[in-house]
Amino acid sequence: MSMIMMLLIVWGVLTGILVLLLIYRSTLTLHEDDQLFLDDASATMRVEQEQLQLRMKRVTPYVRILGAASGLLILFIAGMAVWQQMNKVY
Repeated sequence: MSMIMMLLIVWGVLTGILVLLLIYRSTLTLHEDDQLFLDDASATMRVEQEQLQLRMKRVTPYVRILGAASGLLILFIAGMAVWQQMNKVY
């Protein structure tokens, strides 16, 4: 198996995990309210929104890291492919 093929498999796995995290994050934001009225009657809603924000803050760094890793890896793979084609002896 060539080096590019192994890197493409790694890139596919990273990108798959990234897509799953993006789907999870979007399902979290579906339950987020645009407005929150902070009175005593809606105290449970406030707690739920705070927990939701905490989960979003936990997921966001992973999304950024995986997004950057996926982007850099595909650029590296493309550079390797171009380099191999340029150095190919006919």
